[in-house]
Amino acid sequence: MIQIDDAGSGSLVGGTCIGAMRVETKEFFYEIIPIKYYSEKHFITKDYLDYVIEIVKRLLEKLNYKKDELIEVCRGYMFDRLRKWFTKKNYAFQSVKIGEPLQTVIEETFEQYTISLGLPKEYIRYTKYPFHFHTLLKWVYADYENRVNVCKTGWKSWVKYGHLETKLSIDNVSKSNYVCLKCGEPIKDNSQVKKIQYISNRPSTIFLHSRCNYEQVNNKDLKLKTIVNT
Repeated sequence: MIQIDDAGSGSLVGGTCIGAMRVETKEFFYEIIPIKYYSEKHFITKDYLDYVIEIVKRLLEKLNYKKDELIEVCRGYMFDRLRKWFTKKNYAFQSVKIGEPLQTVIEETFEQYTISLGLPKEYIRYTKYPFHFHTLLKWVYADYENRVNVCKTGWKSWVKYGHLETKLSIDNVSKSNYVCLKCGEPIKDNSQVKKIQYISNRPSTIFLHSRCNYEQVNNKDLKLKTIVNT
C-alpha cells in the first residue's frame, strides 16, 4: 500500500513538500512544489494543485506502483485535483487522515528544506509556532530583499503584511536569548544590536548583530535603502 501526504502548505516560506511512502518497506520519496506556483499569477488559478498530480506520477513510478495497489491520500485540499485524476484513471484510493510514520517523516523533510533556505534550526525548533505566519514574517523582514523570493506572495496575508514600513535603530541588550535573524547565530549578552520594528497585526521587533547588513524597504515606493555596518 502507498500513502501520500503533504507538509508546508501553510508555511509562508518555501513551496510545499509532497511525499509518498510504501507502507510495507517504509520506502519514501518526495518533491517540493516550486515557489513560483505560489506567486499571484499561479496562485489565483491554484496551478499548484495540478502540479501535485505531476509530482505524484513521478513518486509512484519511483515506488514501482502497481495499478491494483491501494493508495491512501491525505484528506487535505492539496490533493483535491489529484483525487479527481485518480477517479478518472480508475486508481484504487481512499482519502484518510495520514498517521505515522509518514507524518513525521514528511514534516521533518519539510523542516530540513526550510533550513536549506536559510531558516535557523534553533528558530524553528524553539519558537512556539515554528511555521506560524507572523513568526516567519519576522525572519523575512530581517533580510527582506533576499527572502521575499522564497515567500508565498500570492497569499492574501502577504498582500496585507508583505510591504510594511520598518524602522531601524541601534540598541544594546544586556541579557540575550536572541538569535540574529540575518545570519542565524546567537546574539551574546551585552551586545550592540540593530533593532528592526514594524507593526503587522501587532508591534514586532527583530534583533540583528550590529555587523549584519540590513536592507530596509520603504512602504511607499519599495525602494531599498542599505544601512551601512556599524
